[in-house]
Amino acid sequence: MLKHLKLLVAGAAIAVALPAMAQAKTFYWISHGGPADPVWTYFLQGANQWAEDTGNTVNTSFHSGDVPSQQEAVRSAIAAKADAIVTTSPDPGSMVDVVNEAHAAGIPVININTPDPTVDFDSYVGMDLVVTGQKWAQYLVDKGLVKSGDFVWMPVEVPGATYGVQEEQGIKSVFEPLGITWEVTDNTLDQAEVITRMSDYLTANRGKVKAIIGLGDLVTGSIKRVFDQVGVQPGEIPVVGWGNSLDTTQEVLNGYVNAAMWQDPQATSYVGLSLAAMAASGIPPGFDVLVGNLYEKDGAQLVDDILAGK
Repeated sequence: MLKHLKLLVAGAAIAVALPAMAQAKTFYWISHGGPADPVWTYFLQGANQWAEDTGNTVNTSFHSGDVPSQQEAVRSAIAAKADAIVTTSPDPGSMVDVVNEAHAAGIPVININTPDPTVDFDSYVGMDLVVTGQKWAQYLVDKGLVKSGDFVWMPVEVPGATYGVQEEQGIKSVFEPLGITWEVTDNTLDQAEVITRMSDYLTANRGKVKAIIGLGDLVTGSIKRVFDQVGVQPGEIPVVGWGNSLDTTQEVLNGYVNAAMWQDPQATSYVGLSLAAMAASGIPPGFDVLVGNLYEKDGAQLVDDILAGK
């Protein structure tokens, strides 16, 4: 290997040391999501792109809401002497012990997608989910789409998961003082089952549902199929929610969803792994990176193009 390059400058030979190529590291990217969830395809793409761009190894895994499985994945990464770990938080407090174990082994842990202030993560990349819930609720109020005494339906994929719990906290802070009521209903990570459950609920409760907030990408991305199945016209029931999938961008463009939240999932994974690499090299992040943008019909095409790879 060429160790030095000699340059002749003004008749003098100057030895310029070339830096040795950095040794590739191994990172673990661990998600509570499911491989059948469209939005997690984009998160995974970001992780894979980062690995390709940097030459580092990224071992990825999905755990479909199975908390013990995700905890075991973190412990396996610790046992394998990972350089750093990037993980979501499946339930509040569920990652406290395993993150402490990682730190005891000298392994940094970066949190993405679902924050949990009770866990000693090195950094967080993603949404402030309480603020996200507030923005959805305030949008419906400010646009005059809901008022005191109205009822809002809020479907979610995983019962008790961090993201739904924190989003509901934000929604409650807006709705409760105004006398607006709501109900969170549980679904699954299987889209066919999600559509069936949502269609059954809407059929039984259509008369009282004044608006819908989709607390996850899978449920929000199923709105068109549910409305078409039940016979609800686009715009007949106002809808806000997540917007990280092509299903939802198309729903916004076609009037089924009024406004959706864009998290930029590829960038979330990419930045999360970048912070993990920085921490693994001995530079503590010392900051969080917050993302998120609520878009309506006029902004949906841009997000659609990004998700379609255009």
